[in-house]
Amino acid sequence: MSKRASILAILVVVAARNVLAVPHSTAVFQKLQALAGEWAGTDDKHQPVKTNFRSIVSNTAVMETLSPSGMEEMVTVYSLDGDGIALVHFCPTNNQPRMRAVPGTDEVKELAFDFQGASNLPSPNTGHQHHLVIRFEDEDHITEIWTWRHEGMDRPMIFHLTRKGK
Repeated sequence: MSKRASILAILVVVAARNVLAVPHSTAVFQKLQALAGEWAGTDDKHQPVKTNFRSIVSNTAVMETLSPSGMEEMVTVYSLDGDGIALVHFCPTNNQPRMRAVPGTDEVKELAFDFQGASNLPSPNTGHQHHLVIRFEDEDHITEIWTWRHEGMDRPMIFHLTRKGK
């Protein structure tokens, strides 16, 4: 085989590998889709909390409706975003933080979303959800750690959730 043919063969293999490669975000997004259903649990103050997940828009997004005790419900929409997963959080404070996570593997135990910006946020000092970590304990147990930021101070809100019927 000539040197030119060898180089061409290598380029074809590399190109095929890149076309067939699936980003980790796809596998992790399927993990979010698998959360579909009703969940209940408690927050870090032992108050009840419930949430539900459902796939929407031809399975291109996952919508979560979270109802912590003593608060209005919040809606978060998760969707694939290239090599990452993006979310938009619709908060009772009438701002809509956008966050993004980039999984490093297909099998994550923890998915950390970082703040990217927000609609309706007059100032970075205005109270808003700034960070989210979802811990996948097992298929029937998750923990969500939301970080509320107000005037530069962060306050975590922790929700321990179990799939209903388990």
